Amino acid sequence: MKVRNILLCTLITMLITSLVFVMGVLDRRPKEAKEVYQVYLDGKKLGAIASQDELYALINKEQSDIKDTYNVDSVYPPIGFNITKDITYSNDVDNVEKVYQEIKEEKPFTIEGYVITIKYKDENKKPLEIKVLDKDVFMKAINNLITSFIPEDKYEAYLNDEQAEIVDTGSLIETVYFEETITVKEAFIGTDEKIYTDEQELTKYLMFGDNKSEEKYTVAQGDTISTIAFNHKLNEEEFLIANPEFSSVDSLLSIGQEVNIALINPVLSLSYEMHIVEDTETDFDTEVTYDDNEYTTYNEVTQPGVKGVRRITRKQKYTNGVENQGGYIASYEDLKAPVSEKVTKGTKQPPYGGGYVSGTYIDTGASWAWPTNSPYIITSPYAYRWGTLHDGTDISGTGFGSPIYAALDGTVINAGYGGMVGSSAGYNVVIDHGNGYYTVYAHLSSVGVSVGQKVNRRQKIGAMGQSGTATGTHLHFAVFVGGPPYQGGQSMNPMSLWQ
Repeated sequence: MKVRNILLCTLITMLITSLVFVMGVLDRRPKEAKEVYQVYLDGKKLGAIASQDELYALINKEQSDIKDTYNVDSVYPPIGFNITKDITYSNDVDNVEKVYQEIKEEKPFTIEGYVITIKYKDENKKPLEIKVLDKDVFMKAINNLITSFIPEDKYEAYLNDEQAEIVDTGSLIETVYFEETITVKEAFIGTDEKIYTDEQELTKYLMFGDNKSEEKYTVAQGDTISTIAFNHKLNEEEFLIANPEFSSVDSLLSIGQEVNIALINPVLSLSYEMHIVEDTETDFDTEVTYDDNEYTTYNEVTQPGVKGVRRITRKQKYTNGVENQGGYIASYEDLKAPVSEKVTKGTKQPPYGGGYVSGTYIDTGASWAWPTNSPYIITSPYAYRWGTLHDGTDISGTGFGSPIYAALDGTVINAGYGGMVGSSAGYNVVIDHGNGYYTVYAHLSSVGVSVGQKVNRRQKIGAMGQSGTATGTHLHFAVFVGGPPYQGGQSMNPMSLWQ
């Protein structure tokens, strides 16, 4: 009996063990396969969900504020979001709401738009990206930028090939382009980034960059556009661009009127090349006759001088409204020759006590001489450019290697590359005229004088070039008063020497 019970217990144990084994085997049989979507953000797995459509729908529903702000129909997952389809036999599927909350906490959501990339010629300058909701906003802003520098009617005539032919004088636009490479690409844009939706706002950014686009000044008694611009580190063209209601620098101002003195700082370089035919005046010479019967105080103009008229055809490139260095004269024609001024001067010394001056009279040519050949082009005046004072007058058009002359008698105090005016001036000459005035002749191709040398008015001192920091062949002619340049002297407008 006892043996039977033992056998029975053994059989029951074996039966149970067999059943457990069979159940285990059955439990390991393949279950039904399921499709799931693995969700990643910047490579980090956030979970697996049963429906990607459900996740997108939840994002759209919960992010209604974004849709209202940008007036869009859809909001999308963040940049760096990735979702892949997978097959699993597991029952472990995450809740869509949970995954959405994780996404929300990690990064901002995105909307569809366009990324405009501006790549500069200077490889050291980082490319600039501008985000817009609609590429038409960018195209309209670009058009606004262009017509800030080129009158709209002239630009439209250029685009439509309807520019009027030049009869006697006038100008034609030959080409318009940006110096930078601009690409437009459709993309998802994070809602934490600056996204332009308004063409006027984008136009101001293209024009002023990160500078303030509005800075007001109230016109006072005696103000002119020229004085207001200069006093606020603008040139006249920049003032007119910031204040398009004024048609020219001669426009009238009213006392109490507010004008915009914001410093423009375009993020793009709009270049346009012009064919220009213009009439310019040519200076007359002065012929001096000496009369031994007249005192040295005698000075009579016996024949007034008359300026001539010269018609010049030139090619000129502008960038953001400013003439570039290195414009050139294609041809010229003298329409009217100048008539020389004739002057008679006395040489006889006055009697003692009547203003006696020792020595004999010598004509030193007291008037300032022009430092280049003629005809020439003024490519950049004495004015502020982008907030920095351009402290001289740029003269071009006479060609590389053409002669440069001393404007007045004096002593050379700098000659060679750089020196007291810096390496950006390239090869240069500085002359002390002994009357408180100092003249600078910069960007030369060669120097023909040495320090300490005495030079005469109209003596050749070098040749026009493009050395130092220069974008074209030209002479940078500057005048300083009261001391040498950048050593106590104050710059002045060189053109005032001939006014």
